[in-house]
Amino acid sequence: MSAHEPRIVTEQGVDARVAAIVEPVIEDLGYRLVRTRISAANGCTLQIMAERSDGTMSVEDCETVSRAVSPALDVEDPINRAYHLEVSSPGIDRPLVRSGDFERWAGHELKVEMAVMLDGRKRFRGTLLGVENGAAKIRLADAREGGEDTVALPLENIGEAKLVLTDDLITAALKAEKAALAAREPQEELTQDNAPN
Repeated sequence: MSAHEPRIVTEQGVDARVAAIVEPVIEDLGYRLVRTRISAANGCTLQIMAERSDGTMSVEDCETVSRAVSPALDVEDPINRAYHLEVSSPGIDRPLVRSGDFERWAGHELKVEMAVMLDGRKRFRGTLLGVENGAAKIRLADAREGGEDTVALPLENIGEAKLVLTDDLITAALKAEKAALAAREPQEELTQDNAPN
């Protein structure tokens, strides 16, 4: 997964203004923005989802991102009222926002809401088969008898895509996180060994 792979599924309105402010700050720290969303929770909450390029995000990583984006948000002031800042990982039933996300999570179930109607519908649910020619291929869960059982959803027309929490997804996510942490440990040990006394 490339750290600089652009997001295809992006925000609108004030959420988009917030994303434009925080994304460069987050990327400078070595993380990737997944999504920003303003909600009415606790009066007003700004949720920022971020991750490392290997897909992990610890509590310490969330604190690092929070400390870095707060001053940028204070200067730009994109939200016209008091709000709570919440930085989190995307979670197991994560949103898919980059082409690489659709490749990485192939074989798992997802729900998609299109920004542009396709074949008379906006909502799709099924098994993600991967990406082909700039479209997410999905085996539909509700395929009609004798009808097409797969659909190609153009990535640029997807409004929101989210994995569905299943036992297989939980197992795959935990394996991926364990592998990412194991790959990172030797690098962190080298960094600590080379630190001045």
